[in-house]
Amino acid sequence: MPRVAIAIMAAGKGTRLKSKHPKVLHEVGGKPLLAHVIAAATQVVPAKDVYAIIGHEADRVRGAVADTGIGFVLQNEQRGTGHAVMVAREALTPYDVVIVLSGDAPLISAQTIEKLREFHGAKAAAMTLLTAKLENPTGYGRIIRQKSGSHNVHAILEQKNLTPAQNKIREVNAGFYAFGVEPLFRHIDKLSTDNPHREFYLTDMAAILGKAKERVVAVEANDPLEVLGGNTRAELVEIDQRIRMAKCQQLMTDGVTIFYPQSCVIDSAVEIGADTVIEPFVQILGNSTVGSDCRIRSYSVIRNSEIGDGVAILPGCVLTDSRVKAGAILGPYSHLRPGSEIGEGAHLGNFVETKKIRLGKGSKANHLTYLGDAEIGDGVNIGAGTITCNYDGVSKYKTIIEDGVFVGSDTTLVAPVRVGKGAYVAAATCVTDDVPADALAVGRARQIVKEGWAKGKREARKKSE
Repeated sequence: MPRVAIAIMAAGKGTRLKSKHPKVLHEVGGKPLLAHVIAAATQVVPAKDVYAIIGHEADRVRGAVADTGIGFVLQNEQRGTGHAVMVAREALTPYDVVIVLSGDAPLISAQTIEKLREFHGAKAAAMTLLTAKLENPTGYGRIIRQKSGSHNVHAILEQKNLTPAQNKIREVNAGFYAFGVEPLFRHIDKLSTDNPHREFYLTDMAAILGKAKERVVAVEANDPLEVLGGNTRAELVEIDQRIRMAKCQQLMTDGVTIFYPQSCVIDSAVEIGADTVIEPFVQILGNSTVGSDCRIRSYSVIRNSEIGDGVAILPGCVLTDSRVKAGAILGPYSHLRPGSEIGEGAHLGNFVETKKIRLGKGSKANHLTYLGDAEIGDGVNIGAGTITCNYDGVSKYKTIIEDGVFVGSDTTLVAPVRVGKGAYVAAATCVTDDVPADALAVGRARQIVKEGWAKGKREARKKSE
């Protein structure tokens, strides 16, 4: 079997995006352009045989996809696609075949890469181009085959060099290639910078190899949309919409109901169980997972969170890096910040905010409450307006509320503090000391009533006028 490497062009600035950020780190479908291409590439060859050729803001690009396990080649000067392959010579020389992909074309599939590889091998070619037939090929280099129906490529002509007859050709160079490594590097130094941008173009290898009597062939992509690159903001948005709509279609095929999918933002890595219902204007982002038989109601945003089976998320909830167990009910307008773990059958209600807490099975906090850095047991009732005071301006402290505790409304718990199992905390109490199990804690000022005070105040004001 031939040894195959994949090189991904990822060094560019993305000038047409008018951005200070690396082109390949712009996101579609919830992850960087480059990450999509790597995901397809690593379905074809092991990650150790994939190399991203990086240049502009190389450290940022490397860091964004370091967890994929691929290799990197640094192109210090960005002098064109041909130059990128030149600088990767040392990494690629041990292989028999190298497949070159564009890091800004995230729709490419593993099946199409496989097709390119297999066609290249079957034709024993020195260079194989992936092509696509576009309804409007304006601006693309056109493929001129030796004769109609031939796999052999005669030339790649840029738009400005086309004759009126050639201008009707719809088959374009997609910018994806397979090369025999030996003929590639035997001839690559013949590339020239004799062009307006003074760069080395990899497309010129077709003419160079053809002149050297090496075989250059082309194979057409099954789906021309796969080769689309994100060169402008409008193109990025179009690609993002395609990825997200495809994700919704796949989820619906798998048994998920998504009302008005055009309004939902569901990232490509999200997993959702059958019989879950997603209402309009929901966002489910990152590596989130949602169980079966859930209902996610409108305007909720879920990021990198795990939702169990049978969970109801009412309108307007925001969840980040959190975990919700089966049968829980959230919202409306609950906010779960990172580290929140909501137990089985628990309830979080209107305008409740949590951060780094564990709320036990069947516990409830239904109204206007902040719970931070807390461990709350099973069967606990948290009254409206309760606050855990977890921060003293320097350090964070934990509140522990054991099983079966009843916390009255408007309670303030000044951490570190523990409320024992089965205890009651009276409404409007400020808890500064531990409360023993089964005790009642009352910590508030005694009410004073002054009869007639308000009437006297009004009469005094009236006289002064």
